Amino acid sequence: MDLDRAMFNPASVFASPGAVCDAQDLSHAQKVEILRRWEYDARELQVAAEENMGEGSEELLDEILAALHQLGAGIDLDNSPPTKQGGF
Repeated sequence: MDLDRAMFNPASVFASPGAVCDAQDLSHAQKVEILRRWEYDARELQVAAEENMGEGSEELLDEILAALHQLGAGIDLDNSPPTKQGGF
């Protein structure tokens, strides 16, 4: 697996967020980082959809959040900006 590619574009390497959790050749921290990047991308697509510039998938975001929960990774408040991309 190409870790750099997975970090840059998780969807190009993994069929689903659950596949990230199942990957045997990744550390826990790498899995969380990949899913966080995928979460950011999914949120960006939702913002674009709200602005009529594309489509965002609520189901994909739900899958990503479920995978993060499965890994025990909650919301990262320390690194979340106050934006629609997931911050508070």
